Amino acid sequence: MKLIARIKHLATQYHADTVAQRRHLHAHPELSFQEHETARYIQSELQKIGVPFQSGIADNGVVALIEGKQPATACIALRADFDALPITEANNVPYKSRNEGVMHACGHDAHTANLLAVTRILYELRHEWQGTVKCIFQPAEEKIPGGASLMIKEGVLENPRPSAIFGQHVHPPLPAGKVGFRAGLAMASADEIHLRVIGKGGHAAGPREFIDPILIASNIIVALQQIVSRRADPTLPTVLSFGKIESVGGYNNVIPDEVHIEGTFRAMNEAWRFEAHEKIRQLAQSIAAGMDGRCEVEILVGYPFLFNNEALTARTKAAALEFLGAENVVDIPLRMGAEDFAYYSHQTDACFYRLGIRNEARGIISNIHTATFDIDEEALHTGVGLMAYLALKELEQEVQNIS
Repeated sequence: MKLIARIKHLATQYHADTVAQRRHLHAHPELSFQEHETARYIQSELQKIGVPFQSGIADNGVVALIEGKQPATACIALRADFDALPITEANNVPYKSRNEGVMHACGHDAHTANLLAVTRILYELRHEWQGTVKCIFQPAEEKIPGGASLMIKEGVLENPRPSAIFGQHVHPPLPAGKVGFRAGLAMASADEIHLRVIGKGGHAAGPREFIDPILIASNIIVALQQIVSRRADPTLPTVLSFGKIESVGGYNNVIPDEVHIEGTFRAMNEAWRFEAHEKIRQLAQSIAAGMDGRCEVEILVGYPFLFNNEALTARTKAAALEFLGAENVVDIPLRMGAEDFAYYSHQTDACFYRLGIRNEARGIISNIHTATFDIDEEALHTGVGLMAYLALKELEQEVQNIS
């Protein structure tokens, strides 16, 4: 039986188990850096397979190492994340979250169940391929500094070092059965902007007696938009958005002492990213000072931009065409969302692609990070088979390069 046929057969054979694993994970979500039970569940499932693994990397991270023939010949890595979000689930399904206020609203349950099945397939076929596959089960994708950065610091990309890493993410715009690719710049960096605007409160009827932090904050928010419209390179997408502004106290006729502002800065160039940080600081502080107030600026540096290696992505897309057919492989646009898989892409050749999960006939149309998010679980059949095939095709390529 050809490799594609064997992998498809095994993905079908294990599909019910994969769905059960995904549903268990979905019903028991845990927030970033708190995924202790999830990590234990992953370990128990790996023990059932019989594959060796290492746990406790960046606290909850787990890495399974699958060695084929001549394991030192080549190594590639596969990654899945497994933290959830602080969202109360609104779906009425048997596997609805049992942890109030916590939900797998970004598909990390699917990512993890997918990689568990891929691990099972590759381990079963280990006598038929050369090299090593490192399966990285990663915590804390959703929260700075990101589990990827912590696992890298603890050596997840060493001993052995993979020449390439793959990540797969659910994608609600795409119907189940399809996958999407983008080479080069794929996702933005993401930093948190926190501004504390300080004035002097008082009675709203006496403007000469107070320093209005609300007025100062309004001027700052409007003025900072010129950093994007007048300072950014128009060929490199940039986003500066503010999602929260609140006064500390205040009333319709009471001017508060402080206003707090929270926002996000997204970019596709590291030099410009940090240059913009300084411009944000300088402009916010100078505007506040010019209006007799102060502005304290805190910028939490988040994930870098995500870069898909062009040659690796071209090979990966070609393999996906072989496995799924041309009608199920599409190109996707650049996204200003962020993902901590980007850290891996700055360390080794990487390909981060999208797995369609949409099923309009069944009403599965909600976007990620929403209370009604769900997936068409037939997508797991596609995702499992494809990732296993991509891993073995890339190992084959690496072995050929060496020989």
